[in-house]
Amino acid sequence: MSAKPEAADAAKPPAKSKKMLIIILAAVLVLVLGGGGAFFFISKKHAAAEDGEEAAPPPKAAAHAAPKTPPVYLPMDSMVVNLADPGGERVAQIGITLEVIDAKASDSVKAYLPTIRSSVLMLISQRTADELLKAEGKEKLVEDILKAASVPFGGGEEEEESTSKKKKKKAVQVEYPVTGVLFSSFIVQ
Repeated sequence: MSAKPEAADAAKPPAKSKKMLIIILAAVLVLVLGGGGAFFFISKKHAAAEDGEEAAPPPKAAAHAAPKTPPVYLPMDSMVVNLADPGGERVAQIGITLEVIDAKASDSVKAYLPTIRSSVLMLISQRTADELLKAEGKEKLVEDILKAASVPFGGGEEEEESTSKKKKKKAVQVEYPVTGVLFSSFIVQ
């Protein structure tokens, strides 16, 4: 009788080792499939980015991304401007402060300040009192002033996108020294 239990004991360890082998093979298979799926996903995303199919997130302005130095503010003299209202009796008194990237950029903007001020005066004189009194009108004025402030540095013109079948090139983001426009006073009479 002692021979039979030894044979039973010898049969049990191979069953446990087979279960362990199946578990290990299943774990390896899951890892291989997961790694293959991740490789496929990453390579597909990389290929789409190279083809220009995937829109890149809009780049943030340098002053707002991770400022290494605090921005520099460059106040402009207050302006009193006749508005484009019928009769020409309405005027706006506006104080503007330009936000620039750093002190070095502030020096380059100061060199073009008369040109920028003239452009701003022209922009404001083309507006009516009703446009300037609305929040949307003020926001549009800020956008227009930013464009006008970038003109001396090679900006301000909107480029037309060609709809030809050529491969689209990624747009190069150019940073201009003026990154923001703030109103220090805004009176419409």
